[in-house]
Amino acid sequence: MKRSWLSRFNRRDVFRAGGAGLISALAGRLPPARAQGPSGGNIYERIGVRPLINCRGTFTIISGSLTLEEVKRAMDEGSRHYVHLDELMDAVGKRLAELTQAEWGIVTAGCAAALTHATAACIAGADPEKMQRLPTDMSGLKTEVVIPRPSRNVYDHAVRMLGVKILTPNSREEFLAALRPSTAMVMLLGETLRQHPMTLPEMAEAAHARNIPIIVDAAAERLTIPNVYLTAGADMVAYSGGKCLRGPQCAGLLLGRKDLLKAAWLNSAPHHAFGRSLKVGKEEIMGMLAAVEAWVRRDHDAEWKEWEGWLETIRRRLASIPTVRSEITKPAGPSNMAPMLRVYWDAAKVGLTGPQLAEALDTGHPRIHLAGTSQAGGRGESSFSINPYMMMPGEDKIVADRIYEVFTHPPAQPTAQDLPPSIQVSGRWDAVLKFDYGEARHTLYLEQSAERLAGTHYGEFLSGELRGTVSGNRVRFRSSHRYEGTSLGYSFDAVLADGMLSGTVDLGEYGQAQFTAKKRFA
Repeated sequence: MKRSWLSRFNRRDVFRAGGAGLISALAGRLPPARAQGPSGGNIYERIGVRPLINCRGTFTIISGSLTLEEVKRAMDEGSRHYVHLDELMDAVGKRLAELTQAEWGIVTAGCAAALTHATAACIAGADPEKMQRLPTDMSGLKTEVVIPRPSRNVYDHAVRMLGVKILTPNSREEFLAALRPSTAMVMLLGETLRQHPMTLPEMAEAAHARNIPIIVDAAAERLTIPNVYLTAGADMVAYSGGKCLRGPQCAGLLLGRKDLLKAAWLNSAPHHAFGRSLKVGKEEIMGMLAAVEAWVRRDHDAEWKEWEGWLETIRRRLASIPTVRSEITKPAGPSNMAPMLRVYWDAAKVGLTGPQLAEALDTGHPRIHLAGTSQAGGRGESSFSINPYMMMPGEDKIVADRIYEVFTHPPAQPTAQDLPPSIQVSGRWDAVLKFDYGEARHTLYLEQSAERLAGTHYGEFLSGELRGTVSGNRVRFRSSHRYEGTSLGYSFDAVLADGMLSGTVDLGEYGQAQFTAKKRFA
């Protein structure tokens, strides 16, 4: 997976020294894994994959979090016995209720799977006949889910996959009107609740008056006991297991009403229903339970102080660099909730931008992931931020020294090749995008004024504005197509030769495509 798209994505959006040994023991943390295999290198390096130090947060693309030692032990012990999974989940559900003060709990194959199973439960309940009809035959079933506009996000695909229609109200009046007999469920994103025109208790009162359940997606949030969402009126709340809880990466947690959660479990594997493919095994189930048990024992105040100490180590190391200023800030939202270090500097005087710093750290040794930004064109003030949530003891000094090294010895940058335009590309262009598998025909309407490009990019059923530049015979532009809760980004880079534009399209998390385009008319 290319790093370029990681530097642009936000989620859910980006997510705590002294006495480190004791604090680490209390928190169940491990020192950085640097173990060498018998043939040299660790298990990843032996197959050509470079591990990294995670200074960003609990992103799935960089493998979430490192599981706690008690989680590893539970998964290992759990793998050594056969059990009946219905009996296991019933016992785990009872234990999760005791630990979390929720009415019931189940373990799922991630937070997205929890959303899917909850949606299926709200549509089909525990009725096996209805369960078999999902998602292709929805006649006579509730076929709509309400997701207010502030809660729409790329992860609500886990709800849409049941074949439901998403209603997206943007006001109190629209929300109330959307609660109708065909509405199966309301889905809310926990970190955006402050942006909604109604409070959670108000939405819950209105939904419950119509017998409509509410689920909250709290994937990257800290588990609260008693649960802040359930006590405010939500019927269910879903968490990622491999983020703040530091359980199995491919596990999730669904808490809430016992009847709904029982139905959600029946709609999932090992049962033959829509959720059969979203399987969670006995090892993940026991690992997730161990993570929740550890959560209630962990010294969260000590973790926070440890994180602040790590950030202060990095901050002090960089203080002598000209133009650098820094601050340690409190979290802005509930996801990846930890103190943040933000460092700013004059890119022109230092000779380094935020993205260049991030790239140097990503390609260097040890490999470090953090978020670097700069103003348009790379001029003026640049910055980077560090979230210590997923860092391990000792890595603060490693990160501090490595960043200092890049600041004091900036990598050589290629000379800018921006040239006056030597071509005119205004007009309609018929483009063919060739993916790793398959192809698509798109249409580009380009409007060129000197070196500036504007226009519209039409896909096969979506469209969006484009912006870019022309340098010599090279054309570069970007566009974004909005669909449901997500945006599809395209970055075109091509040259004009023999009347044909040809080059590549960076598709972000979806890889890269080759493309050619021929002019239809001016």
